[in-house]
Amino acid sequence: MYENEKEKLLAELVQQGIKDEKVLDAIRNVPRELFVPEILRHQAYKNVALPIGKGQTISQPLTVAIMTEALKVEKGMKILEVGTGSGYQAAILDYLGAKVYTIERDFDLFKEARKRFQELGLKIATLCGDGTIGWNEFSPYDGIIVTAAAPDVPKPLKDQLSVGGRLVIPVGSKTTQIMHILTKTGENEFEVEKIPAFQFVPLIGLEGWKNEL
Repeated sequence: MYENEKEKLLAELVQQGIKDEKVLDAIRNVPRELFVPEILRHQAYKNVALPIGKGQTISQPLTVAIMTEALKVEKGMKILEVGTGSGYQAAILDYLGAKVYTIERDFDLFKEARKRFQELGLKIATLCGDGTIGWNEFSPYDGIIVTAAAPDVPKPLKDQLSVGGRLVIPVGSKTTQIMHILTKTGENEFEVEKIPAFQFVPLIGLEGWKNEL
């Protein structure tokens, strides 16, 4: 049903610099239309972020592709996602063969995503809580991906990353951010690559922005 729109999107992603065939294959095969509100399904394969309720969005496909490519996912890797949202990014990581642990602070979004994973038969571990402090019980992780904007890189996430692991997180103000890709080279030692410029919803929590609502 969405084949033409999918192929147009994939061509656009390639044109915009996405090279990893596994990432493109995941975007081709994970049904994004099931992770957006029904009323917006006709826009599921447009290269735009879409609202999913509770002031949150499902990221633009290009952003998902950039972040996933930066993680360098291999089968069997243990990956922590901070900010489940609708569950689309977690489903992409699952498709790539990762063991995914994902945290969502909003209980309604958490319940919806968990139900969606069950309906799709995805074995993704879910937690409702403060993602800025990570999920220490299952650490260390081979990769950590944060799908909301942080004022700085939360220390607990750096601590829960294994040596050789990669942490992908947008850092900056509440309006614009730079994507930080940290590779852990030793205890408290990191190499950092940066990609401008992104716009994410704020990362709320103890080690993020304070909830001002």
